[in-house]
Amino acid sequence: MSDELRYDGKVAVVTGAGGGLGRSHALFLASRGAKVVVNDLGGSVDGSGDGSVSPAEQVVAEIKEAGGEAVVDGNNVANRDSAAAIIKTAVDNFGGVDIVINNAGILRDKSFRNMTPELFDPVMAVHLMGTVWVTQAAWEIMREQNYGRIINTSSAAGIFGNFGQANYGAAKMGIVGFTNVVALEGAKYNIKANILAPGAKTRMTKDLLGPMADQFDMDPALVTPIVAYLAHEDCPVSSEIYSAAAGRVGRVFIGATPGIFDKELTAEKVRDNFAQIRNEEGYIVPGNATEEMGLMIQAMNK
Repeated sequence: MSDELRYDGKVAVVTGAGGGLGRSHALFLASRGAKVVVNDLGGSVDGSGDGSVSPAEQVVAEIKEAGGEAVVDGNNVANRDSAAAIIKTAVDNFGGVDIVINNAGILRDKSFRNMTPELFDPVMAVHLMGTVWVTQAAWEIMREQNYGRIINTSSAAGIFGNFGQANYGAAKMGIVGFTNVVALEGAKYNIKANILAPGAKTRMTKDLLGPMADQFDMDPALVTPIVAYLAHEDCPVSSEIYSAAAGRVGRVFIGATPGIFDKELTAEKVRDNFAQIRNEEGYIVPGNATEEMGLMIQAMNK
């Protein structure tokens, strides 16, 4: 009996799957037995243009040629009703949804001093709100069947920052906070939600990566393995962030230091003890906001 990861009987929705990372994820899941909704609006990297489902049609054709099952969807993730229609495509064609990979994205980079609503708002709408609306559309189905796997695509630009990407970074870190909450709310329904921070050479990132894209193998296929595991029924974790690029995969986490505790805390005491406040020794990785507050309770009880 093979121990390979399989998705037989599972239905997966992959947004922005007409190329790059989404295409890689969709092809892999289909090759391992999943029925896949290949969503892609088409259009340019900045989200402009009339759009075309032809990239998604090409991916579906590849899947079917290889013996898999897939269907095209051309709805826009950034609109709540349209996002719901993506999940309806899965239900109408395959009877439900088990896996959601929120991957769709656009770029409208500009230094912060030159940022405008026309640059900021669409990026937030596609990345953050697109993730929210597609997830919400699948949520009740997953709750009722007591099963779901959600992978939301963040970025190092949001977690750590990147020059000229205030809009993108804000959206991508917003996805982290959103995922943490739905992971908690979905726990008792066997819904696991995790976060991907990928690095790959795609149509959207080729100009950003520069020489690194040629120096390393930044094939999207080297990101898909961690996504595949997080999307599998055997995935043991939720509310975690994984960085993946060029064959490396690792966990990224947000920690909290023990800091200091003083019932008569003053600004001067903060100044004088700032090194200890920042000292990373003994840090914890809270699983939720209550656990982070536990540091205060622990300090009070000393």
